[in-house]
Amino acid sequence: MAKVFTPLAILIGLAAGQVGKSIFTFVWSKIDDEDAPSPKHRQIDGAKLVIALLVQGAIFQLVRGLADHGARHGWMRLVGEWPGEERPEPE
Repeated sequence: MAKVFTPLAILIGLAAGQVGKSIFTFVWSKIDDEDAPSPKHRQIDGAKLVIALLVQGAIFQLVRGLADHGARHGWMRLVGEWPGEERPEPE
């Protein structure tokens, strides 16, 4: 049954990426008046690029992680089977 969950998880991940992009754009507009710097830009402040990448990465990971975990809980309620491991492996 977990194989059926995989395409759903991919679609949810793509949607979460778009939501994360919107959130980052909003957050960056509160940080700076200019658009966020990108590695593809030639003339940018290196410190500003580092900050933008850190903020963007944190937002994307948070949104995608919460979306994935929420989708798994929804799947569990719907199907009755958890699509993944119950807990992390002990070290």
